[in-house]
Amino acid sequence: MSTNIDVVELFRRRTRSPLRPRSSDLIHAIFPGFRQSAQSSDTLILGEVEQWGRDLFIIAQQKPKPENLRTKEDLAKLNHGMLTADDHSNIIRFVKKAMRAKEEGVPVSIVTLIDTYGADISMESARKFQAFFIAHLIKVFLTVPIPTVSVVIGEGGSGGALAIQMTDRRAQFDDALYATAPPESLAAIIFRDATKVREALQISKPTAAELLEFGVIDKVLPAPAKVTDVAGYAKVLGNYLEKTVTSLGKAKVESLIRVRRKRAVAFGVTPKETQEGDATKRSRWASWFSLTPLRRKSVPSPDIKTFSRSELDMQPSDDWGEWDDPANHPQAFVKCGELSLKGGGKQDGCGAVIPLEQFMDNHYVCPECGRSSIMGALGWIKCLSDEDSFQELNRDLTVHDLLHPALLTPEYSAFIAKQGKRSPFREALVTGEATIFGQKVALAVCEFYFSGGTLGVAFGEKFYRLAEYAIGKKLPLVSLCCSGGARLHEGTPALMQMVKTVNAVTRLKREGLPFISILGDPATGGAIASYAALGDVILAEPNALVIFTGPRVMESRGFSVNEEDVRAASLSVSSKAIYDDLPFYYDIRGIHETAPRSELKQRIFKYLEYYRSGQAVSNRYWRKEG
Repeated sequence: MSTNIDVVELFRRRTRSPLRPRSSDLIHAIFPGFRQSAQSSDTLILGEVEQWGRDLFIIAQQKPKPENLRTKEDLAKLNHGMLTADDHSNIIRFVKKAMRAKEEGVPVSIVTLIDTYGADISMESARKFQAFFIAHLIKVFLTVPIPTVSVVIGEGGSGGALAIQMTDRRAQFDDALYATAPPESLAAIIFRDATKVREALQISKPTAAELLEFGVIDKVLPAPAKVTDVAGYAKVLGNYLEKTVTSLGKAKVESLIRVRRKRAVAFGVTPKETQEGDATKRSRWASWFSLTPLRRKSVPSPDIKTFSRSELDMQPSDDWGEWDDPANHPQAFVKCGELSLKGGGKQDGCGAVIPLEQFMDNHYVCPECGRSSIMGALGWIKCLSDEDSFQELNRDLTVHDLLHPALLTPEYSAFIAKQGKRSPFREALVTGEATIFGQKVALAVCEFYFSGGTLGVAFGEKFYRLAEYAIGKKLPLVSLCCSGGARLHEGTPALMQMVKTVNAVTRLKREGLPFISILGDPATGGAIASYAALGDVILAEPNALVIFTGPRVMESRGFSVNEEDVRAASLSVSSKAIYDDLPFYYDIRGIHETAPRSELKQRIFKYLEYYRSGQAVSNRYWRKEG
């Protein structure tokens, strides 16, 4: 394939070509003895074949072919080529089947073929905890004791691709594209215009050559000249798979898993840092563990609409004399139902007039009707931890320290500078040590005022470092997720932070330390589809929006939306049904409890006490046995 082709032309003429070979075409050409599983669907192919001296378990995403789009019903379907929550459940069960085969002494490998617009964003999948499934699949592929290979054969879209792409060997055809989000969705989010595909592709840098440089893949496969050449694609893919499967089959599984973890840690870290000497690494490690007292004045959200007394035309009340004393006179008020500077017009609310300071002290919740507004990191730290107990870690770590130079464009630098003016912090995650009713914890809190709390390379690195701090100090880790998803400006390296944070949580759990995840409003995108879904205990405020893809993007792609179904209160009720179908949900338990902001601290402490009590019982048992 020519290397001079324009990326938009590549996307339209080759990556999205309806005549491009699909997974089924390549599977039948390469694996004549392939036996398809009954758990397959229109968008998922599962099956086994004995080839190259091993039992291969094939997992493949399948976009529709032209013959699948002939009727009005076919054309009306919006999630063609997108794996549903049901599909993800079947993948996990299929991997468990492969593990059973390995335990019986059969030499086993897993091969995944990736070609998807992204994960299914329908309400049906959202109600079944689609984001949680993606997080758990990333964990499965990080930890499965079987050699794994993945190939992006067409399009790799967002978490829908990442869920089965994080394998021991990762290849991509040179006419395939792999991005943080499908370009239409990215354009809808950043530009609020789904037609700006070119601009979206320029930001996401999704080509195989770019992803090889970022470490997302480790092999670029040459595509044949004609996009319709099934035999040509199959020959290249077959040769690569035979060589790779055979090579991996000779490796020790423990070594493969160790390399997976090491690679996950490196995502988003510049090559310079990965090549440091031991002395430099020890010095840098010590700086990670350096605590800085939090000296930041509590300021209102930059998006909160405030009023003066005269603007509200307030009438004197029985206590009007107190207002004459400037020391008692609040300088600003908020009005429930007119809280946001964004969007204009009246929002839902009771209309109560509240002094700004009282509103902030009440955790951005109306004291009259209980309606809450989005709260920044300072507010959440005050809400969840003891007063003045929080000390910050890695305060000054930013994208400028970590991000690949190709992604740190002048436009992105300007965006970061603008976000810094909206927030007292320098990144979208604030980490440190605090106490909760006197008990020490490692605490991670999203800063929604900085780029919507988006998951980027600095966010992922700070979360990983906090997990290491918690392990070093033997502390429980508590996180508050309030995020708009992965940071699209950073391209696929931002998407890879889902892997990095999942890896951090699995490392924490291997050390026997608890992870309590709190979901604030909103908890969306890559954050909820990674670390935030893996809490030993998951708490949420009742009104928190908990969904992989935000309602605005869903609507822009034609999907119907019922926000109430994906608010934490509703999902908490749905979580009860999980226990009636545990094989379907694997390790997913949904949301364990919801509580208003004012009660979350007490709920966290309750589970910390359970952990501490369990430790005491365990210690007594081992002392007795010893």
